[in-house]
Amino acid sequence: MTAEVPRPLAAVLDGSTPAGVLSWPADRPVADALAAARDAGWRAAALDLEDALDKAEFMDRCARSLRLPDHFGRNWDALADCLTDLSWCPAGRGRLLVVTGWQGYAAAVPEDWSVVEAVLADAVGYWRDSDTGLAVIMARGRGRQGA
Repeated sequence: MTAEVPRPLAAVLDGSTPAGVLSWPADRPVADALAAARDAGWRAAALDLEDALDKAEFMDRCARSLRLPDHFGRNWDALADCLTDLSWCPAGRGRLLVVTGWQGYAAAVPEDWSVVEAVLADAVGYWRDSDTGLAVIMARGRGRQGA
């Protein structure tokens, strides 16, 4: 790995701990997590939710950032389906999703945010016992992209 990463992520990437939903230090650039995942042979994507304040914008950002298939229906069930049928997303050794800027969305639409958390947790659980796990990082702070 190019930069030392926090132990929880390092343990997931090296396979010594099952993938899960992880936090990320506010003072660390999320680029470190993305680079570490790629260096470990994982596919990595960032979902920036800064200034996303409604479900439509959230779904649009998911579609673009995650490069969801064209048939993505932009609703909660469709998102859950896409995250548990990742045939559209080559796995490598695993998949890492880094979510940044989520606090504003969570505050603006807390009911929707609880659905997002459940969908992500269910998807992580679905892939937990596979050879190609799905890990999600919920970046605190603004999830600085650079160094």
